Amino acid sequence: MLQASRVHFCIKQRPIVDEVSLELNSGEILAVLGPNGAGKSTFFKILSGEIQCKHGSVAYNGHNICGLKAGELAAVRAVMPQHTQVNFPFTAQEVVELGLISTKVKQPSALIQEVLEATNTAHLKDQVFNHLSGGEKQRVQLARVLVQIWETKPFPRYLLLDEPTSSLDIAQQHAVLKILQTLKSRNIGILVILHELNLAAQYADKIALLKNGMIAKAGTVEEVLEEKILEYVFDHPIHLIKNPVTGGVLISSAAQTHTSVPTFKQA
Repeated sequence: MLQASRVHFCIKQRPIVDEVSLELNSGEILAVLGPNGAGKSTFFKILSGEIQCKHGSVAYNGHNICGLKAGELAAVRAVMPQHTQVNFPFTAQEVVELGLISTKVKQPSALIQEVLEATNTAHLKDQVFNHLSGGEKQRVQLARVLVQIWETKPFPRYLLLDEPTSSLDIAQQHAVLKILQTLKSRNIGILVILHELNLAAQYADKIALLKNGMIAKAGTVEEVLEEKILEYVFDHPIHLIKNPVTGGVLISSAAQTHTSVPTFKQA
């Protein structure tokens, strides 16, 4: 289990993540949703170990993250941040190979090829990464983190993804989330930050809604996707419609009826 207990993080005495507790089990997808400025990415960085919280704790399989060495942490979790820069003229395959630096696998070449094919990036493997389109780069980076945990292991592992579908078209978005669903059977838990509510409704097992650095509601998809709580979190009218294909729900964000000049809230 990945467990965050009363995680608290401030910048200049302003709470960015405010007493957040959350659990992720292996074999499930947890989608974290919320408006800009809700604290999602900061919480993500705390869970991944990129930054430390001064109050609260994060534990992987019962071991506090602060007590895990870099290699031990890499063995149980892989991380795809929202933005990643590559400052050298690596090919796409070389970027993917970076995912194996901190882990040992039996057949690295076969593993890399399998992941390249799964992410539809095999045809890009010899191209210079920085020459790729935004969507292609995102899929290659996904392959990099997937190769770190793709091989079956006897212990639970976790995949953390910060907006992995942001630069992808509709077909690619669904392809990525279908890959994530297949990982559940490998004893892997997936935490994914998403902006698209309908993707979360279709693919997640659980949802956590963040607002102003706090959990507004967390639970199963059916428990969390309610009009009133979604309207509160996103400050916008929202309607739930039955999905005629899946039997689940479709989330519709209705236009505001008043005619005042719209303003952008501070992120």
